[in-house]
Amino acid sequence: MKRETLFLKLAVILMGLPVLALCIFLVPEIANYAAELFPDWAYLKYLVFSDLYATAIPFYFALYQAFKLLSYIDKNEAFSELSVTALKNIRNCSITISILYVTGMPLFYLIGEVDDAPGAILIGMVMIFASMVVAVFAAVLQKLLQNAIDIKSENDLTV
Repeated sequence: MKRETLFLKLAVILMGLPVLALCIFLVPEIANYAAELFPDWAYLKYLVFSDLYATAIPFYFALYQAFKLLSYIDKNEAFSELSVTALKNIRNCSITISILYVTGMPLFYLIGEVDDAPGAILIGMVMIFASMVVAVFAAVLQKLLQNAIDIKSENDLTV
């Protein structure tokens, strides 16, 4: 099992690298572009910065929780309250990301409308939908794991 979880840990790390590259290289370009589109509203640059960087924080926290969950699996502690807590944190992070993108959608709508680029709005909608799918999936896994833990504790008490 160590080999499979090692592969998944590597995948979790590799998921974080493109987002880090986007935060370093693309987010400043998007913010500067927003400032160029609306020179009278220079503060839009900082709104773009704050919205996009604020979504990176729960994303990395969720990746950290996924890494911890894989570590619990390595230690044969998959059926524990720690795993349930990690899944709960992943769910909450996904919901937070969705909320942040929903609050940022008017800003991206404004930019997309002026630039005549409906792709910006579509990308935002995909991010909202993807985050909600992850949140629902984590909630289902959390409930299943909690039920398994409850059944295991009942069986331990019976014996």
